[in-house]
Amino acid sequence: MPKITLTVNNEPVSRDVEARTLLVELIREELGLTGTHVGCDTSQCGACVVHVDGAPVKSCSMLAVQADGAAVLTIEGISPDGGLNPLQQAFQEHHGLQCGFCTPGMVMTASALLRDKPDPTEQEVRHGLEGNICRCTGYQNIVEAILAAAKTMRS
Repeated sequence: MPKITLTVNNEPVSRDVEARTLLVELIREELGLTGTHVGCDTSQCGACVVHVDGAPVKSCSMLAVQADGAAVLTIEGISPDGGLNPLQQAFQEHHGLQCGFCTPGMVMTASALLRDKPDPTEQEVRHGLEGNICRCTGYQNIVEAILAAAKTMRS
């Protein structure tokens, strides 16, 4: 079994993993970080999005060995103080979630979008969320939450 070393939420991690282990399996099963969800197993829904070296990645479509040496950020690490960051707060205030299953992936995708485009239009937000599926909300409140968070983060 290959040994990999990576940083997860600013903590160094070393593990022996089978070559076929998915990154999402390492995160959830080995590290106990269950905020990253497995929704479809086919990289269609986006519930498993994490950041790998700053880029949003569907962790169900990446092998853990491919993350060797990388910095991985999960939903648990997005707010270092343990509270809610502005994006999470906006999701709460604008009711950008219902069942909450897709929310971690939506937040991780949106945080990368807002990092790269701090003042997005509604259309840019909608385009940025392509690849993330929500079966409950109809997206309007999610989009409103992201736009509100962008405004808060800019001020």
